[in-house]
Amino acid sequence: MDFSQVFDPISNQLERFETRYKEILQSDSVIIRRITEHLMGASGKRLRPALLYLTSGKDNDSALYAALAVELIHTATLLHDDVIDESSTRRGIDTVNYKWNNLISVLMGDYFFAKAFGLLVKAEKPDLMTSFAATTERVSVGELNQAFYTGNFDIDEDIYLQIIADKTASLFACSAEAGAICSGQDPKTCDMLKSFGENLGLAFQITDDLLDLIGESTKTGKSLGSDIREGWVTLPLIYALRNGNAEHKKRFQGILGADIAQSDLDEVVGFVRKNGGIEYAEQKAKGYVEKAIAIVRGLDGLPTRGALENLATLAAARDK
Repeated sequence: MDFSQVFDPISNQLERFETRYKEILQSDSVIIRRITEHLMGASGKRLRPALLYLTSGKDNDSALYAALAVELIHTATLLHDDVIDESSTRRGIDTVNYKWNNLISVLMGDYFFAKAFGLLVKAEKPDLMTSFAATTERVSVGELNQAFYTGNFDIDEDIYLQIIADKTASLFACSAEAGAICSGQDPKTCDMLKSFGENLGLAFQITDDLLDLIGESTKTGKSLGSDIREGWVTLPLIYALRNGNAEHKKRFQGILGADIAQSDLDEVVGFVRKNGGIEYAEQKAKGYVEKAIAIVRGLDGLPTRGALENLATLAAARDK
């Protein structure tokens, strides 16, 4: 099973979303048009809008506005992220900062944030604005903390998990909660779906970090080892270093960075494999999937429960 099969129950909503998304990206500005056309040439999986529709079960205007907003915010964070990481490729195409420059990428991200909150006003759901505002703050905190801990080999698992919860899982949680808000669910159901999204997002990010080490760049659309090149120590390496010795940590501190040789990168990946980092991260991701599934199974009246279970499973069982 793949994502397109999971999203089959909401195919009409996603089709409407795509049409409207292209419309709202129209602009009189030449540079904005050029950037949006470039980005649309390699659109993502639309996981967050799809999650919103799956938890909503509705195809009303408020759900559409919220779905558009969450995708704009996600794209804005990627534009900023690529500047921070000095990335040159995403989804198989040049990043905006690489094709143009850092200033253009940052300002375009700001533009998308502004567009997103304008759409949320149109949704006329105050709880949506509260959720999205809190989420945007969490994402910012996550980005700041990741920047602070980049290059720090003493980062522990709890700090790593908090960072990815803020930076990545929060937007999944917001998407799931927003869908529930748009369909008028009671506060308890909204909270349960928010927790589902949080666990889904944690599984998704840990799997992303695994794919950065052992995936295929032709499938992921990114260069392998990008986290290592950026000096960002993710869960597989955190665990392996915990089971290794001080000499490994000292050596890797000296070689990790943008100019790391392929042979050194292979050495790091081999070290992670040998010391159980891959298996540990896989089990950790699976644990969050199981938590997510347990939550959604407690929602008997949700017609898309099966699709949400499949989505959670796919979050950790994918190759791109």
